Amino acid sequence: MFMKLQHFDTSNCFHSLLSTKSNNSINTGTSVTPIKKHNCHKPQSQRLQQQKLRLESSKLGKNGGKMGFDKNPIEKSGKDDNFIDSFVPRDSHGSGVNDLCHRSSSVRIKSKNGSGRVKQEEKFDVNFRGGSAKDAKLKKLHPKDSAKNQNGFIKKPDCIGKNKRENGLELRSGNLNGEVKTKCSRKWLKYGGCLPAILEALESESDLDEAFKPWEHSLSNKERSIILKEQVMWERALEIFEWFKRKGCYEVNVIHYNIMLRILGRARRWDEVERVWEEMVERRIEPVNSTYGTLIDVYSKGGLREHAIKWLELMRSRGMEPDEVTMGIVVQMYKNIGEFKKAEEFFMKWSSGKCVPERPGNVGLGSTRGMNGNTKPLTSLSSYTYNTLIDTYGKAGQVKEASETFDLMLREGIVPNTVTFNTMIHMRGNNGQLDEVSSLIQKMEELRCPPDTRTYNILIFLHAKHDDIDTAAKYFNKMKAAALEPDVVSYRTLLYAFSVRHMVHEAEALIAEMDKRGLEIDEFTQSALIRMYIGAGMLKTSWLWFQRFHLTGTMSSECYSANIDAFGERGYVIEAEKVFNCCREGNQLTVLEFNVMVKAYGISKKYNEACCLFDSMEQHGVFPDRCSYNSLIQMLASADLPEKARNYVRRMQHAGLVDDCIPYCAVISSFAKLGKLEMALELFQEMIGFNIQPDVVVYGVLINAFADTGNVKEAARYVDAMRRSGVQINAVIYNSLIKLYTKVGYLEEAEEAYEMLQSFEVGADVYSSNCMIDLYSKRSMIRQAEKIFENLIRKKQANEFSYAMMLCMYRRNGKFLEAIQIAQKMKELGLLTDLLSFNNVLCLYASDGRYKEAAETFKEMLVSAIQPDDSTFKALGTILLKCGVPREAIGKHELLRKEDAERGLKAWTTTLSSVISISNDVDIDDC
Repeated sequence: MFMKLQHFDTSNCFHSLLSTKSNNSINTGTSVTPIKKHNCHKPQSQRLQQQKLRLESSKLGKNGGKMGFDKNPIEKSGKDDNFIDSFVPRDSHGSGVNDLCHRSSSVRIKSKNGSGRVKQEEKFDVNFRGGSAKDAKLKKLHPKDSAKNQNGFIKKPDCIGKNKRENGLELRSGNLNGEVKTKCSRKWLKYGGCLPAILEALESESDLDEAFKPWEHSLSNKERSIILKEQVMWERALEIFEWFKRKGCYEVNVIHYNIMLRILGRARRWDEVERVWEEMVERRIEPVNSTYGTLIDVYSKGGLREHAIKWLELMRSRGMEPDEVTMGIVVQMYKNIGEFKKAEEFFMKWSSGKCVPERPGNVGLGSTRGMNGNTKPLTSLSSYTYNTLIDTYGKAGQVKEASETFDLMLREGIVPNTVTFNTMIHMRGNNGQLDEVSSLIQKMEELRCPPDTRTYNILIFLHAKHDDIDTAAKYFNKMKAAALEPDVVSYRTLLYAFSVRHMVHEAEALIAEMDKRGLEIDEFTQSALIRMYIGAGMLKTSWLWFQRFHLTGTMSSECYSANIDAFGERGYVIEAEKVFNCCREGNQLTVLEFNVMVKAYGISKKYNEACCLFDSMEQHGVFPDRCSYNSLIQMLASADLPEKARNYVRRMQHAGLVDDCIPYCAVISSFAKLGKLEMALELFQEMIGFNIQPDVVVYGVLINAFADTGNVKEAARYVDAMRRSGVQINAVIYNSLIKLYTKVGYLEEAEEAYEMLQSFEVGADVYSSNCMIDLYSKRSMIRQAEKIFENLIRKKQANEFSYAMMLCMYRRNGKFLEAIQIAQKMKELGLLTDLLSFNNVLCLYASDGRYKEAAETFKEMLVSAIQPDDSTFKALGTILLKCGVPREAIGKHELLRKEDAERGLKAWTTTLSSVISISNDVDIDDC
């Protein structure tokens, strides 16, 4: 087989890129002198034959074997500017012929079979557009289109897959020795041409020289880019990249370096990334916008955000303004680390053209500058950018700004896609704006933007979150009706919503569907289902559900812990122990299982078992952590077992796990609660000895303990210690001081503490105010007491004790009218619920001669099932005595009450009813 090149335009000429000789003109009917390449010594006829075969194999590709990049957020164009059709002769850098003559010419290629007969003749158009070799295009001309193409119109070759097998798995690739058949994976068929065969060869052959042998000298820039991108392992990609450079006959351009930076960055090979960058500098390969975007992206996603910001600063310092894609990467970076303000500021600077220092030619507000230096209006943003901004505003909680961006998108004629609507729906729903969610769904219908599975998943989640489980279930069914198959997220979201509401029937129906489809239930949902069955009283079913997952042998330690906790929180300690033992049998015990089991024992008040389990941890090769100690110490302290708790505090200290005063505080508080102040102070001093500084809570516990005992001196000493250590006195401590000062009658100190308490944002609470009312009432300081009482009423904080203390104060000071008004108000508000309050009202009525009201109050007391005490009968005795009942008779009633409470109460009520003229509806005997 041989080829003959016929030239029809003698005005065209070819130049070798590296040749120092004069140009060789090409005459009509003569063969073309091979263009010289480094390490490429094959005859031109063989190379043209190889290119012809590659053209035939490219017919397998879709759309005429056209190859393109996968969409990439950095290199969004997906186009290699240096790519030339594979059958154009190339110089040593793979960029095509040089010094083009700005004309079109046509070339006929004749191929003959072995007998010398012409097998076929195909005509191609060589179109040299522009002044660079890389713009050269060679296109196949059909006979009927010859004239048209000669006028400058280029038609793509009709490359319908003639060599494609019916199964689509076999591709043909030509080399110098003939045709090579290669079985290729389907995943590469999208590229067409020889790429599937090359990628298959690279996967099956480790030696690169052997793998690339059939195509060694004919790979285009774009093909090499795709080859690098398709590598799964960074080591292999780097090996191929180095092979391209070592060959010397390939141009390695900035796009190839961008690809390698991305591959190495994703693999977190930062040393290799820096080496590749330094190599770019050495080779004087200028980084472009996407280069910096790639570096910012990989460093940000690799957790090295400070380095990513440094790349951004370097980009700015070189006067290069980020393009829209790079801007999106930076905004995403700030968004992912929660710095939403910085994300917004960066976008605003970018949109106003102020991302780089002001230089001549920089554009001003309202426009941004593209890579070519041309200005573009702010509104010329892609839907991807709008989506990024909307999502950023949404995560920052700036609903208004997100909505404004969405509205701007609509006004500018950018049609929102499903991603846009999903983001808006999620944001609106999370903010409780379900009406807006409905409007967005309607807008999707108007714009013919059908919801996808994620849309329905969001809707299911949002309505379940807002306790509208019926609507959530409707959206699940609507998704099915729309021919969208629910994914595992759909099932898990709805299943969890059913389980937390103990909707057993609905949950089991979903489980059956998932089992039928082979969808796995995750461990989070599994533990929720355990709790569902336990909460529904289906203890046996809950255990069977646990066994279903346990017997698979794949349960994680976290899942065992969640199951132990589920049983333990409900007091099913036996089942919790069984789960714990199952975990132990599988040798999966961690500190987490011990912690939740200790908690389960504490809930069931099995403190000895909790301590024994804790003490056995080290026997299982597990060591307690801070959570283990804190949980046990808090449990024992709350159970009024401070001595035991103290022992574990000391063990925790010995293990070096005490880094704050919290465990000490729990035990000190427990000692103080039991009145064991000496032990509390001893532990406090022990804590100080370990250089653990007490906080305001510890000081508050001690000050309150001294307040309870009325020890002003000791309380004042710890208040001074607080101030010396720089710990601010809080409202709790001032409350304790007010309690202390009112108890001992220190008016001036109490007033000072109360004034300080009111300076806090929360102000004085009802307890402190009642203490001050009591202090003022004992001193007959009526005006001051009334001022505090009126303030409590205004804030709707006045309680039963507030009214009772005011009543006592008025009664003691002979203000019976005011006292009676307080008593009537207490009845209206339903504040007569306490024995002390009833006694105060009875004493008031007895003192003021209101015997009928006293009898009615006594009846209310008995109806309320409040047992009268000595103070009650003392008030009733005063009433009987004033009504003429002899003192001896009253004494007999009192003696009978002490001997037999029931008979004595009956005697009192009978006598009171007979003495006092009371209407039938308040007959005390009925009680």
